[in-house]
Amino acid sequence: MNESGTAVTLHGVNRSGTEFMCVQGYGFFDGPVDSAAIAAIKSWHANAVRVPLNEDCWIGTSNVKPEYAGASYRSAIKGWVDALRNAGLTPIVEMHWSRGQYTGNSSGCADVNATCQKPMPGANAVPFWSSVADTFKDTDQVVFDLFNEPYPDRSESSTTQGWLCWRDGGSACPGIPYQVSGFQTLVDTVRATGAKNVIMLGGLAYSNDLGQWLTYRPTDPTGNLAAAWHVYNFNTCSSTSCFDSTLAPVAAKVPLVVGEIGENTCSHGFIDQVMAWLDARKLGYLGWTWNTWDCSSGPSLISNYDGTATNFGAGLRDHFRAIG
Repeated sequence: MNESGTAVTLHGVNRSGTEFMCVQGYGFFDGPVDSAAIAAIKSWHANAVRVPLNEDCWIGTSNVKPEYAGASYRSAIKGWVDALRNAGLTPIVEMHWSRGQYTGNSSGCADVNATCQKPMPGANAVPFWSSVADTFKDTDQVVFDLFNEPYPDRSESSTTQGWLCWRDGGSACPGIPYQVSGFQTLVDTVRATGAKNVIMLGGLAYSNDLGQWLTYRPTDPTGNLAAAWHVYNFNTCSSTSCFDSTLAPVAAKVPLVVGEIGENTCSHGFIDQVMAWLDARKLGYLGWTWNTWDCSSGPSLISNYDGTATNFGAGLRDHFRAIG
């Protein structure tokens, strides 16, 4: 809902950089974030931007250069989020890289620091989300996406155990050696600040599996939880039959936002099918990613920050413009 109480379907882009630039010692942003950069995003008829965050940078741990950590990082993020909001875009802030050493199945790195994707949030996720929620609790337009792409189904002995780990953390995650903060704990942490913002929760399998999301969803006194889903052409759930069987039942019960859509073909045939399925159900989605990377090595929407689209990005841009 917007401020007037009208339902809004989010159509937007991810803006990568704020999750890795700081911890790698390069700055805050990968590319421009000025008014012209925001105008370029809006020229695609986007109404939302997903902002990835780095846990170490936000908290200010010693592995991050001081000039890019703590209060400096938080100020840069708040300025970016406020600029997006003032331009009429809905910011979605999400924890992308987090702390905790994991070297098990599908490990992204052996580093304890927040330098890659981990299977679940660690102990520092509690102070992180307490601070983030407190920062934005007076701005209902800011959406909280608690963790980018959980994959406890890879660390645990069964899918059921993965879902228990997802919700409960702690001893429910024997396959993860660090202290896991489950999503019930993090929902409670956000609400303890007084924040009533919408909270998005991605499922298992890097947010591609929502099969038991309704069964294991945390309790929320505000009733303001939304399911988050990610889909790429290389995911397990990438067919309309899977969408019908696992996604549609969730969307029928709770708000659902597709935080990332993309394909690694440098084309848009796959997302065309995804967008048609989602449009028919009035579900929102955001493309990965508004960065000038080589779309043949990953789903990059643009080749220039003035909004020049890659072949992949042109599919998203033209569709956004066609639907309004």
